[in-house]
Amino acid sequence: MTVAEAVSATQSSTEIVAGDVPGGPSTSQTIMVSSLRRLLANLPPDALPDAYRAAVMDENVLGKQTVSAREWAFRQLRRFYALDPNSVLFRALRDLWDHEKSGQPLLAILCALARDPVLRATAQVIISTDAGGIVGPSEFEAAIEARFPGAYKENTRHTTAQKVASSWSQSGHLYQKKPGTKVRTRVRPTAAVTAYALMLGYLEGARGQALLDTLWVQMLDQPTSHLMDLAATASQFGMLEFRHAGGVVEITFHQLLRSFNGAQGAMQ
Repeated sequence: MTVAEAVSATQSSTEIVAGDVPGGPSTSQTIMVSSLRRLLANLPPDALPDAYRAAVMDENVLGKQTVSAREWAFRQLRRFYALDPNSVLFRALRDLWDHEKSGQPLLAILCALARDPVLRATAQVIISTDAGGIVGPSEFEAAIEARFPGAYKENTRHTTAQKVASSWSQSGHLYQKKPGTKVRTRVRPTAAVTAYALMLGYLEGARGQALLDTLWVQMLDQPTSHLMDLAATASQFGMLEFRHAGGVVEITFHQLLRSFNGAQGAMQ
């Protein structure tokens, strides 16, 4: 690991919120993929935090009808995604965001999972449900209660489960077959999404082959062989460095974990 990677990794490890502390934006809102897309489309990758607020509040790029609605949307987006180029998680998301549009919902859910322990508590429901399986709010409620026993009143837990179900639909892991019924689907990650998932595992201390077994990578619904192919493609685009020889896997992130003293621009 380079010095820059070590510094960025140390900073980012504190950005990945501990999973055993209740709270998080999912108790109030879904992951807002369409709003995030609209906001990022209107600002350059190196935009400062004040520019994101101005875009939502002054320019009303999200098309909200009232000032209070704009403030609410901005606050929730910031809770999920930081909206700050001095956040490694957000900077990496912005680096990878425009690589392939189809990967944007998965980038969003991965970042949100890192910043929201309630949403992360429901990830196992997705992981443990086979494609075609039915998933309802009750499964998410049970997962939240199991992770944070007694932390939420029944009504709060129920509404949170509904928001979580919507978030997993926005990411592509679920689709609504009929009202109240969502079906598990397999997602198709891009190389950029794979790079982001691997980076999250790296920030938590995983190295080598273990990077292919983390929670973040499990959300990609792919066998190890395909994940390695995607990592190799990501390496070709400079998103990470991938080496596989003699049964040994080595993955590093010189670009995504670069020093904050360097250029902030998006990857070409």
